[in-house]
Amino acid sequence: MWVDLADFLSNNRSIIIREWVRRLHTAVGEQYAQRPTEELFITVAEAFDANYYVLAHGDFSYIHKFIDYITNLRLEAGFLLSDVQKAFELYRTVMFPLLVKQTRTEDFLENTIKIDKCLAYTIHRFSDHFQKMHQNKIMEHNRRLEQEVRARTAELRESELKYKSLVEEITDGYFVIQSGVIVFANQAFCRMHGYSLKEVLGKGIEAFVAPDSREKVVGIYKKGVKKKFVPRTFEFLRLTKQGDRLTTEILANNIWYENILSSIGICRDITERAKMEQKVREAERMAYIGQITTSLSHEIRNPLSAVKMNLQILTKNSGLLGNDQRRIDISVREVIRLERILNELLDYAKPLQFKLGNIHINSILSSCIEVLEIKCKEKNLSILSSLEAGIPKLRADWEKLEQAFVNLLLNAFEASHLDGEVLVRSQYSSDGVASWAEVVISDEGNGVPEKDLGNIFKPFFTTHNKGTGLGLSNAKRIIEAHGGRLAVENLQPCGSCFRVYLPIVP
Repeated sequence: MWVDLADFLSNNRSIIIREWVRRLHTAVGEQYAQRPTEELFITVAEAFDANYYVLAHGDFSYIHKFIDYITNLRLEAGFLLSDVQKAFELYRTVMFPLLVKQTRTEDFLENTIKIDKCLAYTIHRFSDHFQKMHQNKIMEHNRRLEQEVRARTAELRESELKYKSLVEEITDGYFVIQSGVIVFANQAFCRMHGYSLKEVLGKGIEAFVAPDSREKVVGIYKKGVKKKFVPRTFEFLRLTKQGDRLTTEILANNIWYENILSSIGICRDITERAKMEQKVREAERMAYIGQITTSLSHEIRNPLSAVKMNLQILTKNSGLLGNDQRRIDISVREVIRLERILNELLDYAKPLQFKLGNIHINSILSSCIEVLEIKCKEKNLSILSSLEAGIPKLRADWEKLEQAFVNLLLNAFEASHLDGEVLVRSQYSSDGVASWAEVVISDEGNGVPEKDLGNIFKPFFTTHNKGTGLGLSNAKRIIEAHGGRLAVENLQPCGSCFRVYLPIVP
């Protein structure tokens, strides 16, 4: 059955809006759950109509107006950026099941691309607008702080006690530098860095700055001493007593302190904001990858299947001469490799959706070893398994974990030498508070170069001649989505070891 996208949206408007509102109340977050239903119906209806004008008429004016409206509304209410992004994403989640039932396959793919582009544009524009307004609020707050500091400088000349009392009350870290050392700091500054006031006074600012940010911070303050400081706000990595490196924003300026021209700094922890910005960038990148893989799936998969089928037919031709049979076999293998690469790209681009169940970790590992038995024989490898009995069941997705462990085993096979050994071990661990299942997969290869240890889980990074560099990235993504952790280390005298930690929740 063929249905025009505009007609489909018009016919299903009330159904989509009702389901969208229901999911906003139940599946996004506490803030949406507390909003009045009447308000959600109004905002969802406006969002639906704005998307309709984009999809049906290519008119973006309504979506621009709606983004301005919803940004102000949600920012004023203190909503998280990620929650509003999820609310936009529900449009696709609600609509796709209806679209599948009411359109042909080829029309569904075409409409899906349109909807994905519409959502990607909307979320990207909204995120930029939200972030810009958020930054404007921060800058406005900083400007107010700067004005406040100027206004209170006169009072400081009259009463240093009043000045110190006032500074101690603010939640941002505050310090004063004279002759290169800190002569005053409030308790917030001390708490931010994990030191007592006695440990802070008399030290240079560089003692509280991570090594890779020291040149920048020290340079700014040295320049401020030589000439009149132009108030400026900048970011750097602060260094705590415990060795943590945290993203921090500082407002630097000059003031008169105890009748001496001094440099000051107002510090604010922006770790969460930095993480949010990273998530926004990651979401944009994933949306872009999603568009590319959708196009690849449509444009490459069909001709690739045709080539593979015809090559397989040719292999059955008894009249092939000389090396023709070998050449065709090579071609078939390369086509299969291309299909595997395409599938890896698609797997990476798709959002993770779990079918959770109570599963035995040892059963998954045994299944993976059995599936890869033929692959193992290509290098005449031996798999040594040591699976601890009695490990409690995990609440997890069997297929997703199987995919992660297969990728880790394939990586071990690739790193191993001929006639080598691969160890697979599982065990139960507990610290009295939490418990987890630990899985170790190790090989006897050359190990991971030290310079690559921090990069091997990054998408598209690979040290092998073949492959996309997505296997380990997908494995890490799946394990972390289960609340677990994946780590790698080199063994002595040779080989590498991947450790998986999966939480066991009662």
